[in-house]
Amino acid sequence: MHEITTTQIFYDADDLNMVAHLARPHGKGPWPAVLIGHDGIGLNDYQRSRADDLAAYGYVALAMDFHGGQTYFGMPDAMLARTMPLLADEGRMRAIGRVALDVLLATPDVDANRLFALGYGAGGRIVLELAKTGAPFKAVAVVHPGLPKPDAHDWRDVNSTILLCTGSEDPLCTPDQLLAFGHALQGAGVDWRVNIYGGAQHAFWARPTNADGSSTEGLTHVQATVPGVGYHPKHTVRAWRAVLDLFGEEPK
Repeated sequence: MHEITTTQIFYDADDLNMVAHLARPHGKGPWPAVLIGHDGIGLNDYQRSRADDLAAYGYVALAMDFHGGQTYFGMPDAMLARTMPLLADEGRMRAIGRVALDVLLATPDVDANRLFALGYGAGGRIVLELAKTGAPFKAVAVVHPGLPKPDAHDWRDVNSTILLCTGSEDPLCTPDQLLAFGHALQGAGVDWRVNIYGGAQHAFWARPTNADGSSTEGLTHVQATVPGVGYHPKHTVRAWRAVLDLFGEEPK
């Protein structure tokens, strides 16, 4: 494991000043790189910790921001008001993702030929849009992602290996939706797989917190959320292992 350095990265996109989190190993590269997209709540400590973990494994990881430094804990209506119009606009998603990807690729010691992506929720949709429109990711892992329409034609030029993960009880990203999308990928000749985590709901990695961000006991969220969200600690670990396994298939 590597010692790491973390830095806040500021850049402009979507008429907002974004506040991303960059984690990198100590030492000279070149290092493989990972772009991370947060879910609709906003960039939080969970995605930052995933960037830190990836850096410890020898990746330069940028956890992008697409809410301009804002998080929406306990504010589901405000979160939906920001996120749903974004998910309806492919051009905006691609532009936001492209700026973040350019920031990552401009980081010293990044190997642009060893590029990966990880996305949660709306951030999963953003990295899928980048893959669909030519970003040369070796592999893309998405957890309960927002999904584009399942059209094989859109994916015929994509060479990424794609991992799709969701919970069996997720009403917002159902197993049937993932399988339908996977079949479109298969029709395009894309290497894909689906992991379905039994009993897990949406955002099953999100540990319940108090309004001040401190952790609470148990599995039930004490702050307001959209329906169908629930914490599942066992599957949180399993999904993370699946991401590491996927990325580890490519030689470093």
